[in-house]
Amino acid sequence: MSQFKVPTKSWVIVCDGARALFIQNDGDTEKLNLRVAERSSQEDEPSRDLGADRPGRSHQSVGNGRSAMEETDLHAQAEEAFLKRTAERVNEMVYDKTIEDYVLIAPPSALGTLRQHLNAASTDAASAEIPKDLTNQPITDIEKHLTRLRAA
Repeated sequence: MSQFKVPTKSWVIVCDGARALFIQNDGDTEKLNLRVAERSSQEDEPSRDLGADRPGRSHQSVGNGRSAMEETDLHAQAEEAFLKRTAERVNEMVYDKTIEDYVLIAPPSALGTLRQHLNAASTDAASAEIPKDLTNQPITDIEKHLTRLRAA
């Protein structure tokens, strides 16, 4: 990973498929002081709780055969919709000049989904992407993690 910095007033966006934290650095490049400015979340329910019906069945065109249709992964759809909304929020904040520089931290699969929905200006404003799930970590641990990565 290349050297990156989190200067004063820059942002760290930590998210996964169900939670997003928009964190601003109130400290300086050397001594981070991260403060949560905005958070969003959605229920992280498994697919079995999101859908009540059994998978559909199809009839074969010849004969009496029937077969089950593949079940839709409602949990994955909900996560993708949440990540799309998160990317749209990043796009808005970059457009409004609220965010001029940010570090994006998310699990690898979430990073891929986010990249699909970030516009060119938002992609250019990202100083680093870190493929890691830190959404359940306290802010002090996120600061320590960023400090370790910066020193590496």
